[in-house]
Amino acid sequence: MSLVRLLGFATLPCGCVIGRYREVASDRELAYVEEKGTTCSVHQHRRNHTVAVQAPVVRAVSANVARAS
Repeated sequence: MSLVRLLGFATLPCGCVIGRYREVASDRELAYVEEKGTTCSVHQHRRNHTVAVQAPVVRAVSANVARAS
């Protein structure tokens, strides 16, 4: 098991939600199916399994940080 950093989430055209992660040790990008779409018929899209990384699909996670003053 390795440490990963969340890069963002995206919804595929089939309705599945994927999360993109980067391994800290190797800088390799991974994409996992976080939630399978209700109408998805792609057998490879199984929850908690990796899928092929598609660069333009992912939207960045908002980095809103509130400061207490």
